Amino acid sequence: MVAYVFDKILQQGVAAGEVPARTRAARDWFRETASGFRTTPNELIRGAANAEGGSALTNRTLPGRMYTFFYDPKTKRDLPYYDRFPLIFKIKNIDGGFLGINMHYLPPQLRARLMDALYPLVTNRKYDETTSLRLTYEILNSATKYRFFKPTIKKYLNSHVRSRYVLINANQWDMALFLPTERFVKKNKNYVWRESRRAIRRR
Repeated sequence: MVAYVFDKILQQGVAAGEVPARTRAARDWFRETASGFRTTPNELIRGAANAEGGSALTNRTLPGRMYTFFYDPKTKRDLPYYDRFPLIFKIKNIDGGFLGINMHYLPPQLRARLMDALYPLVTNRKYDETTSLRLTYEILNSATKYRFFKPTIKKYLNSHVRSRYVLINANQWDMALFLPTERFVKKNKNYVWRESRRAIRRR
């Protein structure tokens, strides 16, 4: 049985007296700890299947929630690069799929800055399975503090999703944010992150 990486990090956090998402210091602790973990997308999905009877895996997505999953883009031949294992906050449904922000397109320090800007949009302060973000494109486009979202906006077609979705609850957001699970194709992550920085500067 593959241990669920979020459970392992959470156990370390509890032992260290850290409560996920409650404070900036706790967020930083979980982000730094997660960045030192080595796991693969397949291990993460297998671990999710073992977590609480597999409840971390789902076949549906809801706006404002974080998910990770395998994806094979319809237009991959035309794309300069793409992420086979996105980490997204869903924004809304679109015809045949959904719109989301894939945090993997930002280097870790910018992911953290965007996540910190998004925390005030939480639906409640429980930071558990009931917590999501009040997230719309209009909100993201409305303020400078969200400016890092521009290169992360992606469309996903339901017919090209290649796994079940791993639902990542709010107490796991900061861990998922820094786990090295991005799987870019055609270009490496450093190239992608440079292009994202350029896109942000051009805004």
